[in-house]
Amino acid sequence: MAKDLQKKYEYAWDKYSKNDLKEVFKVSDEYEKFMSKCKTERECTAEFIKRARANGYEDLNDIIKSKSKLNPGDKVYANNKDKTVALFVIGSSDIEQGMRILGAHIDSPRLDLKQNPLYEDTDLALFETHYYGGIKKYQWVTLPLSIHGVVVKKDGTKVNIVIGEEDDDPVVGVSDLLIHLANDQMGKKGNKVIEGEDLNILVGSIPVKDKEIKTRVKQNILEILNKKYGICEEDFVSAELEVVPAGKARDYGIDRSMVMAYGHDDKICAYTSFDAMMKVKNPDKTCVTLLVDKEEIGSVGATGMQSRFFENTVAEIIDLTGDYSDLKLRRALTNSKMLSSDVSAAFDPNYPSVMEKNNSAYFGKGIVFNKYTGARGKSGCNDANPEFIAEIRKIMDGNNISWQASELGKVDQGGGGTIAYILAEYNMQVIDCGIALHNMHAPWEVASKADIYEAVKGYSAFLNEI
Repeated sequence: MAKDLQKKYEYAWDKYSKNDLKEVFKVSDEYEKFMSKCKTERECTAEFIKRARANGYEDLNDIIKSKSKLNPGDKVYANNKDKTVALFVIGSSDIEQGMRILGAHIDSPRLDLKQNPLYEDTDLALFETHYYGGIKKYQWVTLPLSIHGVVVKKDGTKVNIVIGEEDDDPVVGVSDLLIHLANDQMGKKGNKVIEGEDLNILVGSIPVKDKEIKTRVKQNILEILNKKYGICEEDFVSAELEVVPAGKARDYGIDRSMVMAYGHDDKICAYTSFDAMMKVKNPDKTCVTLLVDKEEIGSVGATGMQSRFFENTVAEIIDLTGDYSDLKLRRALTNSKMLSSDVSAAFDPNYPSVMEKNNSAYFGKGIVFNKYTGARGKSGCNDANPEFIAEIRKIMDGNNISWQASELGKVDQGGGGTIAYILAEYNMQVIDCGIALHNMHAPWEVASKADIYEAVKGYSAFLNEI
């Protein structure tokens, strides 16, 4: 009988024993708790650092100040402005031979408050917003929304704010036009149904008693905020306040096989990468997990992947492990191998026309490898080398990890980007590798619990074997 040479991406669910299933659901339960708590990049960074310290990681700045040396097995982290964190486990071999790197981003599409956000119109108080990242603006109306962030006062005091997450908290939201008066609105294209300047958050309607004040409802909101947080209107100028969907991550599906949450893109890959990193003990090569900000708007700014933060941090690591040189830094980066841990699109039977079935990702078939992303003609993509992909295949199959290969939709349909191309500029080997989603960039995204579990296993195998 001839050998069947056809590749079949099998469902991960088929291979799980009862004990495996318990572990699958346990991993997702912990993930849901994290996603319910950490909705912004600052909240993610703080939680990851807290967990890392509990696992024996030390602050790189403390090592530098103490003029200590780093030795094989040492675990350190670097915090960049509370919005990016890099974690290292020092390997037994010279870092010049390269690192094993997992990289994901912890920012997600949302609404940001403008610097002068609060105003009153027809006896209603509202916040003006500026949307962040690629969103369908009409998806953000009539939802219960919460406000997360930080206000920094002139004296440097930081005030953390979360409104709308506790059961007894108020929520806020963007109103929509009633269907009875929406004839003109319904005739607009989807990208014009709700426009950016219409995403104003309704926050209050009670006026203060003093009728001499012109904007009495606005004044009442300011008094409430001042009483609870000690802030005034000018403090909004030095604030970073994000409006996100209110509520917890939830089991999705009658069979509880999926997770619905805000910000799967890309906290789902950040969490699984971090989980895998915590399992690394005494590697031969230095292992790194890099969790960055600003990917959704081009990886720009001091906390985005295009900043020098990572390069400078690796330079510090080299200096603390031996004799630093620019050439050694360049060799360490060039010889490194990386999984750019970012989400992909899962095939959705409600929208089959934008996908090509032979090259689509599917729920429950494991971690997804995208040789390239980009858009139309691979524009703006990192295109992974087949030699590297062959190494990855061997590791995944050798560890019984479910995986699949995919593109992000049909060739001329659109596309997307990740941080992969930025790291590839160092001449290191990089491939996109993540978890497939439904509803990507919507307020509530959906992922498979099996894929979350396989991602942790896959990232762990990569860190330990590549």
